[in-house]
Amino acid sequence: MNKEEHEYAVRPNKEELKRAFKASHELGRELVNLPMAHFPSIPLSERIKTQIFAAKKFKKAALQRQLRFISSLMRDEDEPAIREAIRLVKLPHKKDVEEFHQIEHWRDQLIAGDNSTFDEIMDTYPLADRQHIRQLIRNATKEATQNKTPKASRMLFKYLQELKES
Repeated sequence: MNKEEHEYAVRPNKEELKRAFKASHELGRELVNLPMAHFPSIPLSERIKTQIFAAKKFKKAALQRQLRFISSLMRDEDEPAIREAIRLVKLPHKKDVEEFHQIEHWRDQLIAGDNSTFDEIMDTYPLADRQHIRQLIRNATKEATQNKTPKASRMLFKYLQELKES
């Protein structure tokens, strides 16, 4: 096997190149959608940061061209380090969203009349005001049956949120 044939056998095939380009394209899109405040913690060259900030102003076709350009610049960057930095930046947000959904679930279960959820909340937060929670649940169910605005439901959510934060 001569040197030329060996180089041909080692190089990545077309599909692998496409997958790598698509991955860097998606990483570029993720960077463009990331808020500006998170960029100091992401290890990027100034040239790429400048191109990403410019891409935030573009629409449709111009944005696609800019994303292709950013993904071509990404070849020189440490993609795993960038992905890890993005993951760490998004981690607190993901946790907040999960807590928000947990509180929503509790509120919906309490309004539906699930006493096991009430007991779970009281076990988890023994200093919670039972009477106040029961009153908020009563008001929220009353509002739901009368098709009124869910003021008590929002108040119940807010109280549960305060409990979770304390």
